[in-house]
Amino acid sequence: MNLAFDQSADTGPAVVCLPMFSMSRAATAAALSPALVGAGLREIYLDLPGHGDTPAHCPPTSQATLDTVCAWLDQHLDAPALLAGSSYGAYLAAGIARQRPDLVRGLLLVCPGVTIARHTRTLPADPPLDAPTGWLDDAPAALHEHLDAALGHRTPAVVATVLAALNAGGPGDPTFQEELQTGPGYALPNEDADVVFDGPVSVITGRQDGIVGYADQFRAMRHYPRGTYTVIDAAGHYLPYEQPALLRSLTQDWLHRTRD
Repeated sequence: MNLAFDQSADTGPAVVCLPMFSMSRAATAAALSPALVGAGLREIYLDLPGHGDTPAHCPPTSQATLDTVCAWLDQHLDAPALLAGSSYGAYLAAGIARQRPDLVRGLLLVCPGVTIARHTRTLPADPPLDAPTGWLDDAPAALHEHLDAALGHRTPAVVATVLAALNAGGPGDPTFQEELQTGPGYALPNEDADVVFDGPVSVITGRQDGIVGYADQFRAMRHYPRGTYTVIDAAGHYLPYEQPALLRSLTQDWLHRTRD
């Protein structure tokens, strides 16, 4: 249950932030800290097993990863926390709310994965937005296809910001990540369970997200009776780096509702 983490100096309630797949706590802080600034929360950024500076000390399954995070929360916090995450981190946060609602006070889910199997995801069929010539020139060729599908705000500046995030923090364990992503335990066993979480939730999606889409997330809102759903134009799977001002505005609304 030992996870590398950073936390802010604030002494308010805890908000625990979980990373995108393969990314580090440093990248998560770059994505979410600007949206949380000034809230007086104790911001905690975790490296998952096999990510960043945390060794791969659990089996390469999402359930084992979730259990490790829950054990860390049990050990380090004495009250239910706000959970925030992007993509895979949001997938885990929603899973924790299903399995251990006693640990969770509210959810901020940014571009959340809803279903792990790629062939079951509902992805946008619209053509991508226009982009300046050469907008991907500074990205490694191996990432061009991924970024072309992932980004809605398609500019060299956004690409540079995303590349910096991808390279931030500890190296992680590529072998563990590959085994997790390609193994039979990548999906949580209760991924499609019809479980209701009645805390304040904000689901924020990108209209041009070609990785997880935005439609499955809307259908999942039936699980969140106190949930707000937003889809943002000119935003894709790296929404925090593409539309930081809108993310901050929507996060502040969520924080206001967590205090009600």
